[in-house]
Amino acid sequence: MNADFSSIYNHHEREVFAAVVDSAKDYPTLAISNDLLCDVACVALNRLGPRYIRHEVDFSFYLTEHERHEIDNAINEAVSYAFNFVQARTALRARK
Repeated sequence: MNADFSSIYNHHEREVFAAVVDSAKDYPTLAISNDLLCDVACVALNRLGPRYIRHEVDFSFYLTEHERHEIDNAINEAVSYAFNFVQARTALRARK
């Protein structure tokens, strides 16, 4: 049996990536580096529990409005934390 798992992904990935791109304008010293934005995305994703899905419509269908709001807030908080964390680490490295 050959199983194809390529359709499975973490729902938060797309949402976090979009939030990082949207928030990058507020962090111009990080926005100039793709590597730093990837670091921000990794930090944010590591703060969120994974939500693996196959189809976006299935995931959205079973969420209540309250759950959607909680997920959106958690993603926004994780991305904000991640930008501040990476910015602080970058500043610390620059001093050395």
